[in-house]
Amino acid sequence: MGGPIKSEADPLDPEPPQELRRTLDAIRYLESAVTRSREPEGIVLRYGAFYGLDTGVFDGPLVEQVRRRRAPIIGDGNGWWSFVQIDDAARATVFAIERGQAGSIYNIVDDEPAPVREWLPALAKMHGAEAPFHIPAWLARIVGGEHLVVMMTDIRGGSNAKAKRELGWQPKFGSWRQGFAEIVRQPARNKEAA
Repeated sequence: MGGPIKSEADPLDPEPPQELRRTLDAIRYLESAVTRSREPEGIVLRYGAFYGLDTGVFDGPLVEQVRRRRAPIIGDGNGWWSFVQIDDAARATVFAIERGQAGSIYNIVDDEPAPVREWLPALAKMHGAEAPFHIPAWLARIVGGEHLVVMMTDIRGGSNAKAKRELGWQPKFGSWRQGFAEIVRQPARNKEAA
């Protein structure tokens, strides 16, 4: 599988778990169709996991699972995730429209991909929750399926070097740590203003 951080030139997983095969087949098809399109010209943006108030990582159900210690670290927790704050993603999209090279693929992610064993406990701590439990991969495979184990132990993060270089894009939140902390503080600010 190579290193934990992948560029746009690296291939997508050639043998994903059964539960993810149709999704990856669809991604491959769409990326091929879009990058070959000439009218209109096509550009593919591969976004990291979105976060922002009430989006992605910070939607109610996941935060509640983290607070209740129902989002465990599976196996070694060596699945690398890339994140992007929702406003950073929107800015990158505008930059891609204005400056992107037709037929290109760009990873729209922050500067710091991180393994689950790092970001999940940090997220729990930011919410005042206890550290997540650890469960063995074999047990998670039985309970949740192979795709869940892969997401938590094997996936790889993305590099944003090409988007920064070719689009001139720089995420405001270069690290999920900074961005997550800002989002956690926002509800407190909103309550103070009310």
